[in-house]
Amino acid sequence: MKRSFALGLAGAAVLASTAVTGVTAQAAPGLQFGPCPEDVSKHYPQLQCAELQVPLDHRDPGGEQLKLLVSKQPARKPEARRGVLLINPGGPGGPGVGFAGALAPKLPGAVLDSYDLIGFDTRNTAHSTPITCVDAATYWKAPLPDPDSPHAREQNWQRAQQYADGCQQRAGKYLPHLTTPSNARDMDRIREALGEERISYLGYSYGTYLGAVYGQLFPERVDRMLLDSVVNPDTSEIWYRNNLNQDVAAQHRLGMYFDWIARHDQVFHLGTERAQVQAAWDGVQAELRKAPRGQLGPAEFIDTTFNALYGESSWKDIAEGLADFRLRNDDKKLASLVKPKDEVAENGNAIYNAVECVDAPWPTRQREWERDSERLAADYPLAAWYNSWTVAPCRFWHAPAQQPLKITGAGLPPVLLINSEHDVATPYHGALEMRRSLPSSVLVTEKDAGKHGVWALAGNAEADRIGTDYLVNGVLPPEDVTLPGHPDPDPAAAPPASKTLDLP
Repeated sequence: MKRSFALGLAGAAVLASTAVTGVTAQAAPGLQFGPCPEDVSKHYPQLQCAELQVPLDHRDPGGEQLKLLVSKQPARKPEARRGVLLINPGGPGGPGVGFAGALAPKLPGAVLDSYDLIGFDTRNTAHSTPITCVDAATYWKAPLPDPDSPHAREQNWQRAQQYADGCQQRAGKYLPHLTTPSNARDMDRIREALGEERISYLGYSYGTYLGAVYGQLFPERVDRMLLDSVVNPDTSEIWYRNNLNQDVAAQHRLGMYFDWIARHDQVFHLGTERAQVQAAWDGVQAELRKAPRGQLGPAEFIDTTFNALYGESSWKDIAEGLADFRLRNDDKKLASLVKPKDEVAENGNAIYNAVECVDAPWPTRQREWERDSERLAADYPLAAWYNSWTVAPCRFWHAPAQQPLKITGAGLPPVLLINSEHDVATPYHGALEMRRSLPSSVLVTEKDAGKHGVWALAGNAEADRIGTDYLVNGVLPPEDVTLPGHPDPDPAAAPPASKTLDLP
C-alpha cells in the first residue's frame, strides 16, 4: 500500500508500450514466452514475457477477456528447481513485471537456483490492459491544494468527485471487476497456464492481502507463501480503517526520522533534538503555505515526507533539502524531490483506488470522513488529511462495494510472515492480526525498525536467512521470532554501489 507508484529503480512500465513483441497471446493452459516489451527488456534483459488472456468477469469465463503480462526468469539450476515463485510488489497498482526484474538481483542465490521467478502486472495495471481515470498533466499539476487547509476542503471534495467520475467515464466496464478476489483468480489462471499444480508466492504490502485471499480461495494450490509487510485482513479494517491506521504509524515514524536527523547534526545542522528538527520541518511547511515554490507546495512537501517514511533511501536527500531551505533559503533540493504523477503513476493511482473502493464498503457521509480526519489530525497531523484525500474518490465510486473475504487460513500449509515493528504502510498490529488469522503461520518481527519491505530489501541478514531457508528447504522457526532491526543509514558513508529497491 503506497501513495507513490515510482518503482524505485529505472524501468517502471510505460503505458504506451503494451505490445509484447513476438508473443502470441493464448488462453490457459499454456504460455508462449518470448521477448518482453522494450521498456522492460532494456532494464531486465534476463526476463522472458508472455501474454495471458483472463476473463473480465470470472463468473463468465467465456465472455470478454483481458490481457495480462507475465514474466519469467528461469531457475538457474534446473536440477535444483522446485517450482515457480510468483511475486507481487503491492500497491495495489504496483507494476509486478518490472518489480520482479528489479528484485531478482537482490534475491539469495539459493532462491534463484530453486525457482522460476514469475512477475505479473495485475489486471488493468502497466502492461495488462492499463487504465487511467484523469489526464495526469492537468489533474495532477503541482502544486496541488493544501490537504490540511479548511479553505481547500470543498476543492478537495470536488477533486475526489471528479476522479471517481473520470474512472467511470474512462474505465467503467472494468471497475466492478477490479478486486482482490479477481486478482487472486487471475493468479490461479497464471498457475494453470504455467502447468503447475501448486505455486509458491512472495507478496509484499498489498501483495500480502492478495496472497491471503488467494490462499483462502485456493489453499490446495499453495506450496510456500512468504508475506512481507502485512496488511491487516480483519474485514472491519479493509480498507477504510487500514488507511486511518497508517496516519498513526506515520506520525510515530516521522518522529523516528527526526531523531535520526538530530543524531547526525554534524551533517545536517538542524539541531540535536527531535523538537528542533520538527520545528525546522514545520517552518518549511509554514513558508510553503504562504507561497509555494514552483511545483513545491504544502501538499507536495507532505507527499515527499510521507513516502520517505516507507524506507530510508531518501532520508538523506530530504534532510539536506530541509537544511538548505531553512538555513540558506534554498529550495532547489526539496523541489527536485517532487515527482508529479505522470501517466504511469496515474495508472497506479487508478488501480489503488479502484481495488480498494470495491473490495469493501466505505463511508458515504462527508461528515464521517471529516470527523475521522479531524480527530486523527489533532495528534497525528502529518498524514491525517493527506491520506484521506488519497482515497476520497471511494465516497463517490461508481461500482458497488463488495464484502471482504474472511481470512481463516483453513487448509493452508505453513506460511511465513515478516513485518518491521514501525512500518507506516502496514502497521504492526496488522501483522499480528494476520498471524491470528492464519493458524499455520509464523511471524518474524524486525524490532526497532520501520522499513516497508524487509526480506531481501532491508539488509537484515537473519531475516533474509529465515526467509531463504523457508522458501528453499521448507524450514520455519518453531515459534514467532523477534530480530534486531537493520542499521539505519549512515549519511556520512559513501553511496551504495546499487540503488535501494523500495516498494511501489
